[in-house]
Amino acid sequence: MPYSRTVFWNDEDEGYIAIVPDLPGCSAFGETEDEALSEVKDAIEAWIEAANAAGNPIPEPTISRPREIKGS
Repeated sequence: MPYSRTVFWNDEDEGYIAIVPDLPGCSAFGETEDEALSEVKDAIEAWIEAANAAGNPIPEPTISRPREIKGS
């Protein structure tokens, strides 16, 4: 499923953290943004596997709709 991801720099860890807002606790670390995004793919699979094993529901990805920008 196409879950949205957010990547940000973390000073404490001195690297990038990728999170998946629709999957609580699903995150991954990387020394670069690309590495964090690559690692979070595995984290998503592991999160879904663990939820299935525990019989927990799997959230549907949030559908983001493009915003219309008015002005100028």
